Amino acid sequence: MLGILISVFIFGFLILFSGNYIHTKYYKFTALFPLLLFVYFSYFLYPIHWEQEIIISYKWIPSLGVNFDFKIDGLSLLFALLITGIGSLIYFYASYYLKKYPYLSRFYCYLTLFMGAMLGLVLSDNLITIFMFWELTSITSFFLIGFNNEDESSRKSALTALGVTGLGGFLLLSGFLIIANITGTFSINELLNSSELIQNHSWFPLILVFIFAGAFTKSAQFPFHFWLPGAMQAPTPVSAYLHSATMVKAGIYILARLTPVLSDGFIWNYTLMIVGGMTMFFGAFHSIFRSDMKSVLAYSTISALGIIVFLLGLGNEYALYAAMTFILVHALYKATLFLVTGIVDHTLHTRDLSQVYGLGKIMPVVAIASAVAALSSAGIPLTFGFISKDLIYESTLHFPKWGMYLTIFAVATNVLLACSGFIVGIKPFLGKRAETETEIKKPKIYLWLPVVILSTLTLLFGIFPFIADKGILTFAFQSVNAKPSGLYLKIWHGFNFVLLLSGITIVLGLILFLFNKYFRKAENSIEKFNKVSPQNIVEFLGDKFRIFAFIYTRFLHNGYLRNYIIMMILFITLLVGYRLFTTTPIRINTDDLTGLRMYEITIFVIIVVSIYFTLRTTSRLTAIAGMGVIGYGICLIFVFYGAPDLAMTQFTIDTLTVVLFVLVLFKLPSFLTFRSRKIQLRDASISIGFGALIMIITLQALISPADMEVSNFYAENAYKLAKGKNVVNVILVDFRGFDTLIETIVLSIAALGVYGLLKYRGINEEAD
Repeated sequence: MLGILISVFIFGFLILFSGNYIHTKYYKFTALFPLLLFVYFSYFLYPIHWEQEIIISYKWIPSLGVNFDFKIDGLSLLFALLITGIGSLIYFYASYYLKKYPYLSRFYCYLTLFMGAMLGLVLSDNLITIFMFWELTSITSFFLIGFNNEDESSRKSALTALGVTGLGGFLLLSGFLIIANITGTFSINELLNSSELIQNHSWFPLILVFIFAGAFTKSAQFPFHFWLPGAMQAPTPVSAYLHSATMVKAGIYILARLTPVLSDGFIWNYTLMIVGGMTMFFGAFHSIFRSDMKSVLAYSTISALGIIVFLLGLGNEYALYAAMTFILVHALYKATLFLVTGIVDHTLHTRDLSQVYGLGKIMPVVAIASAVAALSSAGIPLTFGFISKDLIYESTLHFPKWGMYLTIFAVATNVLLACSGFIVGIKPFLGKRAETETEIKKPKIYLWLPVVILSTLTLLFGIFPFIADKGILTFAFQSVNAKPSGLYLKIWHGFNFVLLLSGITIVLGLILFLFNKYFRKAENSIEKFNKVSPQNIVEFLGDKFRIFAFIYTRFLHNGYLRNYIIMMILFITLLVGYRLFTTTPIRINTDDLTGLRMYEITIFVIIVVSIYFTLRTTSRLTAIAGMGVIGYGICLIFVFYGAPDLAMTQFTIDTLTVVLFVLVLFKLPSFLTFRSRKIQLRDASISIGFGALIMIITLQALISPADMEVSNFYAENAYKLAKGKNVVNVILVDFRGFDTLIETIVLSIAALGVYGLLKYRGINEEAD
């Protein structure tokens, strides 16, 4: 399995690097790769009928419990088939839809990397690897949403999506880490046996907050939904893939996967019900007031995602079965409608519903396929959506509390969704175009064939639901619902109350569609409420945070090295001083100190005089000489107290410093001769305070008992383990090898920076 995922990423980069050598017409063959993956995953349908799940594990960081564990069961296989199956159609569709785009190889690379990230996400059985692929989906979707990077709105939409989902990913990781801290494992398969342990822990509410934040941001739940309509700036193939079957379903997948672990019957379920309920009605309501086809689909997608979350919150058998069914139903009809919208846009160069009409006779095949998708979204009999809608009503009616109220709420939402489906899937093909209008070319097979395949599957599963049911949905349901169930999909349940509700939904949805032109005129009125919308609130807070960041940066990161040094010394002085004076009482014993000898006093006086001249002189050369004298004085102190190696190091550094300063003296800026009295007092106070603190710590250390365990370890093992007689060198090179390596890297980066500045100066001088 790991090899399959690696091959996906390799394939993506191969497309990128060979893009200049592949003609546009050959990109349609890239669809064979996801198609082969679809065939590969289809082979797992048979074993899961018997074994229920397949675990494949590869060691990665076993000491931390982080491994490449993959789990193939009904839920993961359902998503894997959607990702690869619909993905192959998107690849084929995009080869013609985007054939005039200059960076087609880059697009297919992004799309392939995204597909690999989604497959890794749904197949992983380890929380850390799930998070890794989760973040990779955010990054790759950022590139896909902002693919038209010359458009400012595309760039803004991509940044918004990345910001919202990235924040959610960070919180999701926090929840995962807390779960692992409680249970001692990152394996989801093992977490199934720790459900009570997690739910009874005091941190359980915090875990739910973090998990919900991650899932809700990714799956566009209210109030984090606003990034999804903005993401419609992406090319239509991206919208069809990301927002029907893949990215927006990632949060749904996490909730479904963790339902057996975290579902407590109260906090988990009622939160999902409330948030999902608000989202599904909010999205459905807004969808009927939009005039752009992709905008209608965006809000209806938000509503559909809310329905799935709502069903997971209901938590009964009917609801979980309905959720698994609706995941497939929605992927089929929504991908179809997105692709139809792309055909309309590609043909007429507009998605404005007031200008899109009369296409039925021009593209009858597309019109029929689009109508099937629209009918499925409305739940018309003989479509797969009809079966799904019946299950939704069964789940609300079987809820023990407020069942009828929830059913009415679900009916109202489905009425609005039926209307929005008719608006996008049927309206563009009604009416007649004037003969004076520009002749419209019929779409190529690359555009309409994926639409026909998806709509055919919608009809096939609607007429013969047992194909989807016994093929995958039953096993997806069993992955979410721990208890066995006798539920199954069927096309006819007899004349009952659920059938009556379905009929009411269809009739009201049709009536709403017929009068929809009056509702769309209210779009401008609804826009007035945008001031209090979650998007505007977030943007307002973002602007305020940007102002705070500017002030903070100007204060702490103003570009002056002297200010950085002051901040660091002041912070260390306050932090260490607070810790020193608030813990144990300070004890200083000077009885054991030896008296000062004449040569020590002489060196001390020389250093003090040199410091005075360095601070007071107006000559740069005198200041450099004074600093050199200070350094050599410290060298002698090292010699006096038995540290000749430090003395040689200090001597070398001071000599090089003085020489380099003298060499670049003429390149330095003018000498700073004026400093206000306040600045002098500030610098003197900080310096004296820091020096006094170091002196107190040193005197305190002299009377503290020494722990020689570490020193003895290095002394005993320096030669045995590292074959070195110089203990200091062994520590730096072997025991602290990574530290030394990082220091070397830092120095190398600094050297590159200096070299770049020198080259920049040289270029400027040549230009002058």
